[in-house]
Amino acid sequence: QVQLVESGGGLVQAGDSLRLSCVASGRTFSTYSMAWFRQAPGNSREFVAAITMNDISTVYAESVKGRFTISRDNTKNTVYLRMNSLKPEDTAVYYCAADPLGRYSSSPWSYDYWGQGTQVTVSS
Repeated sequence: QVQLVESGGGLVQAGDSLRLSCVASGRTFSTYSMAWFRQAPGNSREFVAAITMNDISTVYAESVKGRFTISRDNTKNTVYLRMNSLKPEDTAVYYCAADPLGRYSSSPWSYDYWGQGTQVTVSS
């Protein structure tokens, strides 16, 4: 069983930056691919970014490409999401997710473990 705990959300203004963190329990974090998703009220859960277990490859949603950066530190069992140039449409609850099979997917169905989410609100 893996537990994921996100932090770093908050209320910011358009154009500001935030860095989200997600700490995972367990000794096998380095074997998981990790991802960030987000969900705004009334919307379905949306893929944001994913990273392979060995930090070699990353993939981003078009809506965040060039503004967001996903990274991980396997020595700290932590995955990060650096968000720059935030826009009001980035407002959502952000979730990190872990895939123990390392499938590196943009589909939420590929991820077995989820955090509780952290709220990001961007005012205009």
